[in-house]
Amino acid sequence: MATSEKPVMVVGIDDSEHSVYALEWALDHFFAPYAPNFPFNLAVVHARPPPTSAIGFAGLEAAEVLWYVDADLKKIAARILEKAKEICCSKSVNNVILEVVEGDARNVLCEAVEKHHASMLVVGSHGYGSIKRAVLGSVSDYCAHQAHCSVMVVKRPKIKH
Repeated sequence: MATSEKPVMVVGIDDSEHSVYALEWALDHFFAPYAPNFPFNLAVVHARPPPTSAIGFAGLEAAEVLWYVDADLKKIAARILEKAKEICCSKSVNNVILEVVEGDARNVLCEAVEKHHASMLVVGSHGYGSIKRAVLGSVSDYCAHQAHCSVMVVKRPKIKH
């Protein structure tokens, strides 16, 4: 049975230039050429780390600053979503779902795909080398293997000197 509901595209965003580039790229290639008949509904998702991950193993003294760390993480998340909203509005994409979900970005993005029944996930690539990727992990690699939809990893072009 056919449905008139548009498929959903989830775009993961953080405070990096790479994720902002991925959002702009997705808007330019999947939304702007089709205005106002966009082929997708758009959900922009930011994974906010839990405040305890920013503190680490500092001990009892950390409990005293936990509230401040949490407040800062909330401000950062609000700033990231505000920037995403501005980018979307500048490209005339106004009907956007903006979400902040606390947790590891890998899990948050895969869960967002499930929640929204997304047919595409777009993430940026930080371009880490193999050592950094092994230590820090790769959100895009994890999502490419675990998300139940197509995953587009958008890389920024290298600057030629």
